[in-house]
Amino acid sequence: MSIVITGATGQLGRHVIEALLERNVPADSIVATGRSIEKLSNFVARGVRAVAMDYDDVASVAQALKGATKVLLISGSAVGQRVEQHRTVIEAAKAEGVELLAYTSIANADTTRMKLATEHQATESILKESGVPFALLRNSWYIENYTDQLPGTLAQGALAGSAGNGKVSGASRADYAQAAAAVLVAEHQAGKIYELGGDEAFTLDELAAEISAASGKSIEYRDLPVDQYANLLTGAGVPEAFAQILADTDLGIGRGDLLVTTGDLRKLIGRPATALSEAVRSAAAAI
Repeated sequence: MSIVITGATGQLGRHVIEALLERNVPADSIVATGRSIEKLSNFVARGVRAVAMDYDDVASVAQALKGATKVLLISGSAVGQRVEQHRTVIEAAKAEGVELLAYTSIANADTTRMKLATEHQATESILKESGVPFALLRNSWYIENYTDQLPGTLAQGALAGSAGNGKVSGASRADYAQAAAAVLVAEHQAGKIYELGGDEAFTLDELAAEISAASGKSIEYRDLPVDQYANLLTGAGVPEAFAQILADTDLGIGRGDLLVTTGDLRKLIGRPATALSEAVRSAAAAI
C-alpha cells in the first residue's frame, strides 16, 4: 500500500503523517509531498518517502502519485487558484486508478454560503464527476485560527469579529489529522462524507472568556460590522481579498455554517475532541 499525502509540509499534513505512523502504517508506505521537502527531513529519517511536488506543475503531481493506492488531498493554500490545483491531483489520481482519494473540504459544504467554501464546493463537484473513489473530510474551523493569534489578542485586550452569537465547532489540527488517518487506513471508505468538528461548539464570547481564564487578563469580545472587521484585518496586514473572506466567514459562523453536530470527529478518532479550554490554556502557557 502507498498512501500519498499532498501538502505534507504544512501543519495539517505533518500531523497526518505522525498520526499514520502512530497507527503503525509502515513508514515506507507513506509518501509525503510538497514544494519544500527539506522540511520533512525528520520524517525521512524515520523512513517516510518525501517527493517534491507543486500543485501547479502537472508533471510533478503525476510523478508524486505514481503507484499510489490512496491519496489525501489537503486543500491548497492559494485561495483563488485551488480549483485547478485540486483538479490536477484528482486527474493524476484517476490515471493511477487509486482505491481512495480523501479530500479536506469544509463543514456543511453542500449548504454553506461562505465565500471560503466556493473552491471546496467546486472541488467536490469535480470529484463527483471524476469517477475517482473518494471520501470527504468536511472540516470545521481550526481552534488554532484563534489560539495562534493569542499574543495579539492579549496585547489588544480584546477579541474582534463579526460572528455575533453564532457557534463554531472548532477542533485542533491534530484532531482533524487523526480523523484523516483513520479514514486512510480503514476499508470501504469510498462515498463516505464526514462532517467534522469539535464536541462542544462555542461562541466568540465564550472564547474570550476562556482566554481571560487562561491568561488572567480580562478579554472581551467586540462584535463589529463586517466591513469594519475586514478593515481591521487589512490594517493588521491581512491582504484585502483574504480579509474580506475571513470577515465573511464570521458572518457564516453567525448563521451556523461552521456548526457540526454529527459526532463524526469523535467517532473517527475514538476519543473526545480537544476541548477549547485545553487548547487555550496550552497556547497561553506557551507565550
